[in-house]
Amino acid sequence: MSKPSDDSSIIRRSDCLSVPWKNGMGTTQEIAVQPSGSHTDHFLWRVSVAEVSSAAPFSSFPGIDRHIVLLEGAGFIMTLDDDRKHALDTPFVPFAFAGESAVAVTLVDGATRDFNLMVRRAEAWGDVVVMAEPGTYRLEPDVVLVYAARAEIDTAVGVLHAGDTWRNGSGRSQVTLRDGAVALAIRIRPKA
Repeated sequence: MSKPSDDSSIIRRSDCLSVPWKNGMGTTQEIAVQPSGSHTDHFLWRVSVAEVSSAAPFSSFPGIDRHIVLLEGAGFIMTLDDDRKHALDTPFVPFAFAGESAVAVTLVDGATRDFNLMVRRAEAWGDVVVMAEPGTYRLEPDVVLVYAARAEIDTAVGVLHAGDTWRNGSGRSQVTLRDGAVALAIRIRPKA
């Protein structure tokens, strides 16, 4: 259940379609969804990169655990459920929150891009692991995707450029980060 059904492959940034947010107030570039072709209310997990260009509220996703990572821009201040604040203003630092939380944002200084992982809470556990030092990393079997957040990354099936994603269909494998590269490894584990 946690692995994509197809073999290892590279998902190029240019091949990812932009789709409207669930609430229609912005757009996101969908990278991968499991099961493939799932609607926003029926996925096990979903990975995308959102463009945040206004103070529009986030879409509500009841029963979903969300993880967000600032990729570009000065970021924004998140107000969750009208009282808890979180500054998403440091690139490549994941922040987890409940999908049913009401989230309002205040942009710090202009538009931003952020990476998003969503996981259906009752069925699976997921997180985002940041790799930011040059070198070779052996991946755990629960890593389903590796996203190139910055610079170039070597995989078993080719080179990732910034914005590309490697679908790890082979289980345990490895990636090599070149100088200046930052990778986001997406781990998914089914719940018993």
